Order: sequence, then C-alpha cells, then structure tokens
Amino acid sequence: MAELQRDRIYRDFCQAVNMTADALAEWLESEQSLRVGWKGKDGKDVESVGHASGRRIVAILAKAPAELDDEDYRHMRKVVGYVRRHLAQRPENDVTSRWRYALMNWGHDPLD
Repeated sequence: MAELQRDRIYRDFCQAVNMTADALAEWLESEQSLRVGWKGKDGKDVESVGHASGRRIVAILAKAPAELDDEDYRHMRKVVGYVRRHLAQRPENDVTSRWRYALMNWGHDPLD
C-alpha cells in the first residue's frame, strides 16, 4: 500500500473514530453494545460484525502508526466507510437508538 494512501486512510480513520481505546473497550462490554448489529444471515452468530470490528479498532488504537500493517489499513478504510454511510442515515432519536449504538461499536459516538 502506498505511503500517501496510508496517510489519507490514517487521517480519515482518526476523524471517524472519536472514541478512545479505553472508552471503546468499556462500551464493548455493555449490554447495548452486545445487542446491536448484524449477526449473520440467520442472526445466530454470537458476535455482531460491528462488535468484532470494535475489538479490532481497540487493537489498532493501541499500536503506534509505524506498527500498522496492510491488514490494519484495510480495516481502517472499512471503518471510515461504515461511519460515513451511517452518519448519513441519522434517525430522529439519536440518543438511545440502535443506530447510535451500532456506530459506537465501530468507534464513533455521534453525540461527541
């Protein structure tokens, strides 16, 4: 992956993820976090895609930029896309909505 592309992805990721690693890790332990998100075609997966992403984001945030690899950057780009798409779908009740909770699983609290 080109250095210029990495710089852009890193910058966009830092703007999209507005929760600290500690805040996100704590959120991922909450009941609200565990209840939202896509859990496979049959809905029976134990962990949602967003919750798994949140765990990966916590790991990425713990790394220094020089330690990030291509897999990290691919996930960071995925996070940016998810956050941007879902911010465009803001519901009327954004405080206690599943929309907000799903975004928080991806490291973005839209109320911050």
